[in-house]
Amino acid sequence: ARGGAGLVMTEATAVVPEGRISPHDTGIWSDEQRNVWARIASFVKSQGAVAGMQLAHAGRKGSTRRPWDPPPGSVPAAEGGWQTVAPSAIAYEGLETPSALDADGIRAVIEGFRAGARRAMDAGFDLVEVHAAHGYLLHEFLSPLTNERADEYGGSLENRARLVLEIVRAVRAEVGDEVPVFVRFSGSDWADGGWDIDEAVIVAGWAREAGADFFDLSGGGLVAHQRLEPGPGYQVKYAASVHAAGLPTSTVGLITDAAHANEIISSGQATAVMMGREFLRDPHFPLRAAEQLGVELDYWPPQYLRAKGHYTR
Repeated sequence: ARGGAGLVMTEATAVVPEGRISPHDTGIWSDEQRNVWARIASFVKSQGAVAGMQLAHAGRKGSTRRPWDPPPGSVPAAEGGWQTVAPSAIAYEGLETPSALDADGIRAVIEGFRAGARRAMDAGFDLVEVHAAHGYLLHEFLSPLTNERADEYGGSLENRARLVLEIVRAVRAEVGDEVPVFVRFSGSDWADGGWDIDEAVIVAGWAREAGADFFDLSGGGLVAHQRLEPGPGYQVKYAASVHAAGLPTSTVGLITDAAHANEIISSGQATAVMMGREFLRDPHFPLRAAEQLGVELDYWPPQYLRAKGHYTR
């Protein structure tokens, strides 16, 4: 935020305890958590940025060890783990088999997202994002690779999208008409027979009708045998497809250069660019981007104006 970012988004904030990726992850299922998040939202906004909260449920990819805590895999109950849930009892490679959600469980998930959105608003966040990507619970419902249900939440695309749309409606009803609601989709499973960009475009349109305003396109994460093709901007094509359908989008994925990001937006491939690794590498990236693109900044503290040209190099 202090470096000039326009939007700062929290990452995968669990709406229920069993929605965490690891036992160490944060959440928004309690008022105590809301009170701590309020301090973070207040600081982000005090620096001139918009504060967003990404609401998430890890599904079958929950109860796992942190990547830097060997050995990899599921955390046993004795060490703070829990029984994971999913649309169907299909395990992610190397993890324990989840329980298939029943009707009561699905209603609890919807309520978790609704309550999480409420707490995010009470904490002072400006917008919320429904995380339906990267192989977590909502993505698991969307993909035929992980959804083998025979009820109204499985089978056809309309049925597989039902939970996401019900959550979008619940969140929209909770936050009102003035708060932006984002949805994050994977544009592809990067695996044969899986969710793809054609389905993502259709469901994004349905989500817009359900109350979503903006679509954050990423990719993959559903299966371990995915076949990624990484490179600079390798996922821009997903945002471009949704954007071509008349929907506002953002893109992500190995975008680390200001000129590249600007070209993506100016060419109409996306409405915005989200960055992660470049901000971790350089928290003041927007200052250097402005210098590279010849943009005059209007928020330099007067006492530092004499050093402006040196600071951005």
